[in-house]
Amino acid sequence: MDTRVADDIHAPRQTSWLDFAKTHFRDYGMLLSLLAIMLFFQVVTNGTLLRPLNLTNLVLQNSYIVIMALGMLLVIVAGHIDLSVGSIVGFVGGLAAVMMVRYGIDPVTTTIACLIVGGLIGAAQGYWVAFFKVPSFIVTLAGMLVFKGLTLALLGGMSVGPFPTVFQRLSSGFIPDVFGGEGFNYTSLFLGVASVLALVYFSFRSRANQLKHDVETAPFGLFVFKNALLAVLIISFCYLMATYRGLPNVLIIMAVLIALYAFVTNRTTIGRRIYALGGNEKAARLSGIKTERLTFLTFVNMGVLAGLAGLIFAARLNTATPKAGLGFELDVIAAVFIGGASATGGVGKVTGAVIGAFVMGVMNNGMSILGIGIDYQQVIKGLVLLIAVFLDVYYKKK
Repeated sequence: MDTRVADDIHAPRQTSWLDFAKTHFRDYGMLLSLLAIMLFFQVVTNGTLLRPLNLTNLVLQNSYIVIMALGMLLVIVAGHIDLSVGSIVGFVGGLAAVMMVRYGIDPVTTTIACLIVGGLIGAAQGYWVAFFKVPSFIVTLAGMLVFKGLTLALLGGMSVGPFPTVFQRLSSGFIPDVFGGEGFNYTSLFLGVASVLALVYFSFRSRANQLKHDVETAPFGLFVFKNALLAVLIISFCYLMATYRGLPNVLIIMAVLIALYAFVTNRTTIGRRIYALGGNEKAARLSGIKTERLTFLTFVNMGVLAGLAGLIFAARLNTATPKAGLGFELDVIAAVFIGGASATGGVGKVTGAVIGAFVMGVMNNGMSILGIGIDYQQVIKGLVLLIAVFLDVYYKKK
């Protein structure tokens, strides 16, 4: 065989910037869209959007949406939907309030119990979907109604609070500065730099593995540009937060969960099986995947994350209300679809879901600063969701 032919066969698959951008539009398009939306609102709000105080509010306001989007991504990738997450948020928050405020149970025990309850709720719904083949839309719609009613009954139609100070720190606390800085949180900046170094290290290691196994990789220039852009954004964000009160506790929880779910979806067998399940359930079953158990576990996972989101939301409000979580399911589902998940299952990424959640969050925050009414905010968000799903269908046909 000609050595040149052999070299071509074993050469790493690299494409031009334009060709790679076309085939990976879903991955890069939403990040650029988020940056464009942030730039737009930064200009029209006269710099208010990216002020440290507003950035802190942006993180706190969207933390529970991001956390639930991670679970919803797996549910949607598996080919299902969960409409009950908003009601579970309200129910778990109400349960936490009753346990801590009315019965004086300590926050740690309450938190563990509430997460278990969230998992049991997910298990109950997942059982109907996985083993009785009842459509997830119907099961979770029923769950939404059931847990709205149970929240009203649990709280007696009244708000219950305030929570103990320790529990409030779950959402309203900040990372202390171990370096003892005054007016500037050096620990937050250090964590930002450490995160960037870790991100760059794992990115280069992943690229090296792709080249080693002859997997298509991004052009080196685009790869460097992407990592440099993310590094600048992360360090700039941490610097701005350090000038205020530092990084919120809930942001660390979010970061750990994002890293964990990115690892599970990209590097583990169960993650690959969930994508196979959503891509073609019959083929997945014939290949030996226990599809019923996998579907069941995605709903259990969703219930646990909805429970965590309920605790964070209750801690932020410092009270549990019968209407807590109202409409959250719409923002969570919209975030996942806007982030590039396919409505037919089998497609979606953790980074996309997170970006989608922040697209929704920045739009909500920016429109509120501009004084746009909630009525028009709903109209705009609905149109953005429709366009995102249309683009998904359009590019899938192409």
